Amino acid sequence: MPAPHASNANDPLERERAHLSSSRAALRAMREDVEALDIKDVTANWVNAAVLERQIEERITALADLAHTPLFFGRLDYTHAPGADQAEGAEGEQFYIGRRHVHDADGDPMVIDWRAPVSQPFYRASKKEPMDVRLRRRFGYTGGDLTAYEDEDLTDTAGADRASKLLQAEIERPRVGPMRDIVATIQPEQDEIVRAGIGGTVCVQGAPGTGKTAVGLHRVAYLLYAHRERLARTGTLVIGPNRSFLHYIEQVLPALGELNVAQATVDDLVAHVEVRGTDSAAAARVKGDARMAEVLRRAVRSGVTMPEEPVVVVRGSRRWRVPAYEIEEIVRELLARDIRYGAAREALPQRIAHAVLVRMEQAGEAPDDRVQDAVARNTAVKAAVKAVWPAVDPAKLVLRLLSDAEFLAEHAEGVLSAEEQAEVLWAKPARGVKSAKWSAADAVLIDEAADLVARTPSLGHVVLDEAQDLSPMQYRAVGRRCTTGSATILGDLAQGTTPWATSSWEEALTHLGKPEAAVEELTQGFRVPREVIAYASRLLPAIAPGLAEATSVREAAGDFSVRPVAAGELDGAVVAACRESLAREGSIGLIAADARIAALGALLTEAGLPYLAPGEETTAEARLTLVPASLAKGLEYDYVVLDEPAAIVAGEPDERTGLRRLYVALTRAVSGLTVLHAEALPGQLG
Repeated sequence: MPAPHASNANDPLERERAHLSSSRAALRAMREDVEALDIKDVTANWVNAAVLERQIEERITALADLAHTPLFFGRLDYTHAPGADQAEGAEGEQFYIGRRHVHDADGDPMVIDWRAPVSQPFYRASKKEPMDVRLRRRFGYTGGDLTAYEDEDLTDTAGADRASKLLQAEIERPRVGPMRDIVATIQPEQDEIVRAGIGGTVCVQGAPGTGKTAVGLHRVAYLLYAHRERLARTGTLVIGPNRSFLHYIEQVLPALGELNVAQATVDDLVAHVEVRGTDSAAAARVKGDARMAEVLRRAVRSGVTMPEEPVVVVRGSRRWRVPAYEIEEIVRELLARDIRYGAAREALPQRIAHAVLVRMEQAGEAPDDRVQDAVARNTAVKAAVKAVWPAVDPAKLVLRLLSDAEFLAEHAEGVLSAEEQAEVLWAKPARGVKSAKWSAADAVLIDEAADLVARTPSLGHVVLDEAQDLSPMQYRAVGRRCTTGSATILGDLAQGTTPWATSSWEEALTHLGKPEAAVEELTQGFRVPREVIAYASRLLPAIAPGLAEATSVREAAGDFSVRPVAAGELDGAVVAACRESLAREGSIGLIAADARIAALGALLTEAGLPYLAPGEETTAEARLTLVPASLAKGLEYDYVVLDEPAAIVAGEPDERTGLRRLYVALTRAVSGLTVLHAEALPGQLG
């Protein structure tokens, strides 16, 4: 791997730097071409003009040249010209692989998008399967400047594949700020998931540090590249566990040139009411149980009654009578079809009107569709529909279920036990929807009821991260958003920390409505030091017995220590460990039980150590984040100081959940972990 040289036209490094400069100039020219577009004479109206202006603005943003983001990170030298379905080029042509496509003034590619088929061998080629690649070159950057390169000769079949030093350095590079893309370091097993077809749902069981979140985000970017028009119509969505997590990952897709991917939490999806209340663990478990879907289905349909009177429609001098028994047949048929409540309610007046038209035709008249629509809007028909099939307000329905013991008992009979019904009933019934203290689980129930009334719109692709923590009813809520689309499900069963955490992906995917999804397992970690993951894995037999233990490919051993301290000296040891970590390069996370956060915050302030909250962006000046254990999932820090493991375990409703929370906290470290404890460590840690 050459070191930087003085300027020399024959120096390969200088030639690569020249190509980088030329590529940046070409990207600027591409951006200037878009900025110079004049659309005043090409749009028919102001609506088209507004749409086109927005598209141009987005294109200009996507063509931004980020100073500290390498424009390309690799090069492929092909033995022969790639296939026509990959890219044009003569025999032996070189392709620079980067985050976006860049072409020169003649339209010839200077940088190939990493998602293009011709780029795939950069991630998958090996000496055993070179994929027609002669040489793979990786580039090293320092502060945006190209400073090194490393070549791999794939025609040398005699030698073994060796680890790339530049690749290892990029993986282990300290991180400050939000999550970065991993486009330069995607591994073959990750690339298979990233490039999986849009037609199927993929579930990724990923141990800590295996890059499952990044894989999911890069899969979105790949699908948008391969199926842009389709997903532009149907939409994409990334669902994360909380706002801190979403803020942490929000820059990954824009860095890859994708600006129109929405991000949300499950709570955002079901925000039909203001959430101001909380449930006990027992109540939340029952409300999150899939059996609640049947209770709600019964309750939604409970208002339907059979008619006792005929419908008489007056048109001019004629009266047309539809008997009650015929209307009952229509109602029973609609119920039997099990279509959505609202769709059936809209169909009922048309069916009654059709019965009237049959009578008109039998009497010798020739009514058309306009007559049927007029009859469907007739006062008598509308009154009959209102009486037989009344409108349902989802929030009011759930309010009644949670407030009225008799109503709940009627529709939960044979589904929920008396004890379970008692758990979900409110102690103090609310007067109305706005005054009710709805919980997050209640909002999910309302979302289910709303879908029973009217179909929830489906997106083209949904990414669900930290999926192991969702309840069955939450899975159903997410599944409704991708009924006609596909999904990427990301999670780790060992990190399930909710009372209703899923025990198997097969069960979770069934609730999601995607039972046919393929389950892929990532066990090879790239970020967590091997000593740290080995220590945390001691908990696996207790928290996820059937799960394979994760490994780490990191060469760096990392800094790892477990330090017992005397009672009363823990606070001082925490401050000292934070100062010690701040002396190194990178981000620092102080993770502690939620109950300890306020005291530790005061302690850090007193010690003159400024700190951030999870989700706030770290900078060179502010690198220490105080992290409640409940918000640590999905985040990572170069150095972690872990405060009192026993307190983290004790902060959960049961030991297994507590040990899973501890497993999460232990695996947030990238370069070093310091565990401080005054109390005895959990026995599972040995």
